Amino acid sequence: MFLDGLDELDQKIVRLLIQNARMSYSEIGQKIGISRVAVKMRVQALEQKGIIEEYTTIINPQKISGGISCYFEIETRPDTLMEVAKLLQDSDTITQIYRVTGRNRLHVHAVASSNEEMEALMYGTIDKLPGVLDCTHQVILSRIKDIKGLRL
Repeated sequence: MFLDGLDELDQKIVRLLIQNARMSYSEIGQKIGISRVAVKMRVQALEQKGIIEEYTTIINPQKISGGISCYFEIETRPDTLMEVAKLLQDSDTITQIYRVTGRNRLHVHAVASSNEEMEALMYGTIDKLPGVLDCTHQVILSRIKDIKGLRL
């Protein structure tokens, strides 16, 4: 469904890369029946068009001793929303910021190495943000389902 805008070969390449981004061009070519060079050219074209944005390693912070993840829902005055977003971007503890529907809301994900680091984020950064009308947070206890990228 999400890949309908791509031809059949590009769809196959993207599906394989979603399963294993470390798969070699040769291996992809063998699986879909084209040369390594053709795969490389197609992948580079997908990257240049911005369809493939990045390749990354995903770390589960809950598997690291003391790691803690938390989601924040922050509602601000309309005139301070973008200023708040910019201030949050400057924190290394914050990993994701989304503007979501509702009244000037930001959905923010943070990953800290300890409870103390999360508290420092809350008291030192989030509590000091200008124009905040409401802020709620939820600590993540366990990961039940977490799909990265597209749902195919």
